[in-house]
Amino acid sequence: MDDIQYMSQPKLNALKKELDELKEVKIIAIAKRIDEAKQMGDLSENAEYHAARDEMSWAKSRVIELENLINNAEIISEEKGSRVQIGSTVRVKMNGKEKEYTIVGAQEADPLSGKISNESPLGSAFLGRSKNDEVQATLPAGVQVYKIVDIK
Repeated sequence: MDDIQYMSQPKLNALKKELDELKEVKIIAIAKRIDEAKQMGDLSENAEYHAARDEMSWAKSRVIELENLINNAEIISEEKGSRVQIGSTVRVKMNGKEKEYTIVGAQEADPLSGKISNESPLGSAFLGRSKNDEVQATLPAGVQVYKIVDIK
Protein backbone atom coordinates (compact mmCIF):
# COMPACT_ATOMS: atom_id res chain seq x y z
CA MET A 1 0.00 0.00 0.00
CA ASP A 2 2.27 2.76 -1.27
CA ASP A 3 -0.49 5.02 -2.58
CA ILE A 4 -0.82 8.62 -1.50
CA GLN A 5 -3.43 8.90 1.23
CA TYR A 6 -5.11 12.31 1.16
CA MET A 7 -6.35 13.45 4.56
CA SER A 8 -6.87 16.46 6.76
CA GLN A 9 -4.40 17.38 9.48
CA PRO A 10 -6.92 16.39 12.23
CA LYS A 11 -7.34 12.93 10.64
CA LEU A 12 -3.55 12.47 10.45
CA ASN A 13 -3.27 13.52 14.10
CA ALA A 14 -5.98 10.99 15.07
CA LEU A 15 -4.13 8.19 13.23
CA LYS A 16 -0.85 9.11 14.95
CA LYS A 17 -2.62 9.11 18.32
CA GLU A 18 -4.12 5.67 17.61
CA LEU A 19 -0.68 4.36 16.59
CA ASP A 20 0.94 5.69 19.78
CA GLU A 21 -1.86 4.18 21.91
CA LEU A 22 -1.41 0.79 20.22
CA LYS A 23 2.37 0.77 20.57
CA GLU A 24 2.68 2.27 24.03
CA VAL A 25 -0.36 0.88 25.83
CA LYS A 26 -2.39 -1.83 24.10
CA ILE A 27 0.39 -4.07 22.75
CA ILE A 28 2.16 -3.96 26.12
CA ALA A 29 -1.08 -4.89 27.91
CA ILE A 30 -1.75 -7.73 25.47
CA ALA A 31 1.81 -9.03 25.91
CA LYS A 32 1.23 -9.14 29.69
CA ARG A 33 -2.01 -11.07 29.16
CA ILE A 34 -0.20 -13.59 26.95
CA ASP A 35 2.55 -13.97 29.55
CA GLU A 36 0.03 -14.43 32.37
CA ALA A 37 -1.90 -17.00 30.32
CA LYS A 38 1.34 -18.92 29.65
CA GLN A 39 1.92 -19.11 33.41
CA MET A 40 -1.34 -21.08 33.73
CA GLY A 41 0.13 -24.07 31.93
CA ASP A 42 -1.55 -26.14 29.20
CA LEU A 43 -1.86 -23.69 26.30
CA SER A 44 -3.88 -26.02 24.06
CA GLU A 45 -7.03 -25.49 26.12
CA ASN A 46 -6.29 -21.98 27.38
CA ALA A 47 -8.95 -19.72 25.86
CA GLU A 48 -7.43 -16.56 27.37
CA TYR A 49 -4.07 -17.32 25.75
CA HIS A 50 -5.62 -17.86 22.30
CA ALA A 51 -7.80 -14.76 22.60
CA ALA A 52 -4.80 -12.65 23.60
CA ARG A 53 -2.71 -14.04 20.73
CA ASP A 54 -5.49 -13.21 18.24
CA GLU A 55 -5.75 -9.71 19.67
CA MET A 56 -1.96 -9.28 19.43
CA SER A 57 -2.04 -10.38 15.80
CA TRP A 58 -4.76 -7.81 15.04
CA ALA A 59 -2.89 -5.06 16.93
CA LYS A 60 0.36 -5.70 15.05
CA SER A 61 -1.49 -5.70 11.71
CA ARG A 62 -3.17 -2.42 12.62
CA VAL A 63 0.22 -0.90 13.52
CA ILE A 64 1.52 -1.79 10.05
CA GLU A 65 -1.61 -0.37 8.43
CA LEU A 66 -1.41 2.87 10.44
CA GLU A 67 2.31 3.30 9.70
CA ASN A 68 1.60 2.92 5.96
CA LEU A 69 -1.24 5.45 6.12
CA ILE A 70 0.86 7.95 8.07
CA ASN A 71 3.97 7.50 5.90
CA ASN A 72 1.94 7.99 2.71
CA ALA A 73 -0.24 10.82 4.02
CA GLU A 74 -0.57 14.00 2.03
CA ILE A 75 -2.30 16.78 3.92
CA ILE A 76 -5.20 18.38 2.11
CA SER A 77 -4.45 22.01 1.36
CA GLU A 78 -6.62 24.55 3.13
CA GLU A 79 -6.25 27.16 0.40
CA LYS A 80 -9.31 27.45 -1.75
CA GLY A 81 -9.21 28.05 -5.45
CA SER A 82 -11.61 28.48 -8.32
CA ARG A 83 -11.38 24.78 -9.21
CA VAL A 84 -12.58 21.80 -7.21
CA GLN A 85 -9.75 20.07 -5.38
CA ILE A 86 -9.42 17.71 -2.46
CA GLY A 87 -10.66 19.67 0.53
CA SER A 88 -13.16 21.73 -1.47
CA THR A 89 -16.81 21.91 -0.52
CA VAL A 90 -18.92 21.89 -3.65
CA ARG A 91 -22.55 22.98 -3.82
CA VAL A 92 -24.27 21.38 -6.78
CA LYS A 93 -27.72 21.32 -8.32
CA MET A 94 -29.20 18.09 -9.65
CA ASN A 95 -32.82 17.66 -10.75
CA GLY A 96 -33.73 20.98 -9.14
CA LYS A 97 -32.28 20.02 -5.74
CA GLU A 98 -29.14 21.48 -4.20
CA LYS A 99 -26.64 19.37 -2.29
CA GLU A 100 -23.25 20.03 -0.75
CA TYR A 101 -20.32 17.65 -0.89
CA THR A 102 -16.86 17.96 0.62
CA ILE A 103 -14.14 16.17 -1.34
CA VAL A 104 -11.93 14.23 1.09
CA GLY A 105 -9.39 11.41 1.01
CA ALA A 106 -10.64 7.83 1.16
CA GLN A 107 -9.83 7.55 4.90
CA GLU A 108 -12.29 10.31 5.77
CA ALA A 109 -15.13 9.53 3.38
CA ASP A 110 -18.56 9.54 5.00
CA PRO A 111 -21.21 9.92 2.28
CA LEU A 112 -24.05 10.21 4.79
CA SER A 113 -22.52 13.43 6.12
CA GLY A 114 -21.65 14.75 2.64
CA LYS A 115 -17.96 13.79 2.68
CA ILE A 116 -17.12 11.96 -0.54
CA SER A 117 -13.83 10.38 -1.51
CA ASN A 118 -11.70 11.85 -4.26
CA GLU A 119 -11.58 8.27 -5.58
CA SER A 120 -15.36 7.85 -5.78
CA PRO A 121 -17.09 8.25 -9.15
CA LEU A 122 -18.74 11.49 -8.03
CA GLY A 123 -15.69 12.90 -6.24
CA SER A 124 -13.36 12.22 -9.15
CA ALA A 125 -15.88 13.74 -11.59
CA PHE A 126 -15.88 17.01 -9.62
CA LEU A 127 -12.07 17.33 -9.33
CA GLY A 128 -10.61 20.11 -11.48
CA ARG A 129 -14.02 21.50 -12.42
CA SER A 130 -15.12 25.13 -11.99
CA LYS A 131 -18.22 27.02 -10.89
CA ASN A 132 -21.09 26.72 -13.42
CA ASP A 133 -19.59 23.58 -15.01
CA GLU A 134 -21.97 20.73 -15.75
CA VAL A 135 -20.52 17.44 -14.59
CA GLN A 136 -21.63 13.98 -15.65
CA ALA A 137 -20.96 11.17 -13.24
CA THR A 138 -21.66 7.48 -13.77
CA LEU A 139 -23.13 6.21 -10.52
CA PRO A 140 -24.83 2.94 -9.56
CA ALA A 141 -28.15 4.69 -10.29
CA GLY A 142 -26.92 5.56 -13.81
CA VAL A 143 -25.46 8.69 -15.37
CA GLN A 144 -26.30 11.81 -13.35
CA VAL A 145 -25.71 15.42 -14.37
CA TYR A 146 -24.69 17.97 -11.72
CA LYS A 147 -24.25 21.73 -12.12
CA ILE A 148 -21.60 23.24 -9.84
CA VAL A 149 -23.23 26.22 -8.11
CA ASP A 150 -20.43 27.16 -5.71
CA ILE A 151 -16.98 26.04 -4.55
CA LYS A 152 -15.69 26.79 -1.05
